[in-house]
Amino acid sequence: MNILLAYPKFPETFWSFTYALGFIKKKSAFPPLGLLTVAALLPEQWPKRLVDENTEALHDEDLTWADLVLVSAMALQRKSVVQIITRCKAMGLKVVAGGPLFTAEPDAFDQVDHLVLDEAELTLPAFLADLENGRAKKIYNADGYPDIRATPVPLWELVPMHRYASLNIQYSRGCPFNCEFCNITALFGRKPRIKTPQQIVAELDAIYQAGWRGNIFFVDDNFIGNKRSLKEQLLPALIDWRRDKKGCVFFTEASINLADDPELMDMMAAAGFDSVFIGIETPEENSLAECCKTHNQNRNLLQDVKKIHRSGLQVMGGFIVGFDNDPPSIFQRQIDFIQKSGIATAMVGLLQAPPGTRLFERLARENRVSAEFSGDNVDGRTNIIPAMGLDKLIDGYRAMMKQIYSPRQYYQRVRRILGELKVPAATTPFDRQRILAFWRACLRLGVLGKERFQYWRLLAWTMARKPRLLPLAVTLAIYGYHYRRICELHIFGARTPRFL
Repeated sequence: MNILLAYPKFPETFWSFTYALGFIKKKSAFPPLGLLTVAALLPEQWPKRLVDENTEALHDEDLTWADLVLVSAMALQRKSVVQIITRCKAMGLKVVAGGPLFTAEPDAFDQVDHLVLDEAELTLPAFLADLENGRAKKIYNADGYPDIRATPVPLWELVPMHRYASLNIQYSRGCPFNCEFCNITALFGRKPRIKTPQQIVAELDAIYQAGWRGNIFFVDDNFIGNKRSLKEQLLPALIDWRRDKKGCVFFTEASINLADDPELMDMMAAAGFDSVFIGIETPEENSLAECCKTHNQNRNLLQDVKKIHRSGLQVMGGFIVGFDNDPPSIFQRQIDFIQKSGIATAMVGLLQAPPGTRLFERLARENRVSAEFSGDNVDGRTNIIPAMGLDKLIDGYRAMMKQIYSPRQYYQRVRRILGELKVPAATTPFDRQRILAFWRACLRLGVLGKERFQYWRLLAWTMARKPRLLPLAVTLAIYGYHYRRICELHIFGARTPRFL
């Protein structure tokens, strides 16, 4: 049986890095790790083909070749995945769907023949057994959570690695916290389940032997959910793995309490991590209490960020506006916090309520869910009725984004973070595309761009004070270009005057 695994296209967002990828001639930020893992769970003898619409077009020839089409998607990919499903059905193909979007909203996809929901390690074998016996059902749900120590190595041979800026790997699923707006605990539970160090090393070996020497994203929603296993098992294994390896710098997601453990930060840096995404959300204590972000409460978040920077880990931050307890001053407070923190990659979004979360359930009871959940953090929309009023929220959000991603304020943050950041122990080796990216940045940002004064000032400042961080300075400048383009095109609209 010929199996086509189809991955829908992402729209342009902060996380797409669309306008940064052009500098290094890559097509997409990350490959579809979920589908690559599903492929490894399928019978080995079945021919498989993966088409990622973020890097290539899905052709009719691909659909003609297939006997069965498997799709996976997040809410952000809704439009694209509907188009794929419609094309498949028009050609008489059966469609099997799974992943976060379908698990959260199974009733929204009548055209799908089989919904294999929750985690594939449990539901896919049951579907395959029924398919073989000619009695496959419409919906498959899991009863509980799988032991991911049995999860196979993803089939990396299905994707051309050179098209991606980073590869990805997963160590754990689940998060010990229970933030009201987050659907991670609904999908994966609150008890982190972990792979063995041997599994992770095997996955890294497969990536390394395929020739990869670039960034690798540990996609765990909270990498430090089980600190003990990290310090006693995984991080020592990663440190040992890197001894005779070149390249392969890691980054991940974690909670702010990482700042409470200097030993853990030092071990992560020694293991090859150079950055971490942290959900800071808001400096407003009442809003943190509202959304049950208890681990962010009653602490000096600015000092926590500085501690992490000084360990050699760059903080990328997530921020949200639109909580019920947000005062009118929240937008300026968020601006002030972001500027003082030096967080260059500040992902700010309007509060949304994903289906399956406690926030969605609460607001639905209050008749405050107003639209379909898009998952998009830059479309200037939300699916809730905010307490402060929609117009006030959107106006404040736009004003906030205009400030933090203006060249002057953005480059101020970059200098701040470079000044605080300890030089990482691991660095990505220069290759031809990275060298060319430097010259492209000098032309596009330093000659043609409106930020050219700030760009050359940053490079001169970095060469004088932190010369070893020059590659990071150029990378962050390129990211800033991407963020500004996204703001101009998707938050303010094409007719909005560009930043002054």
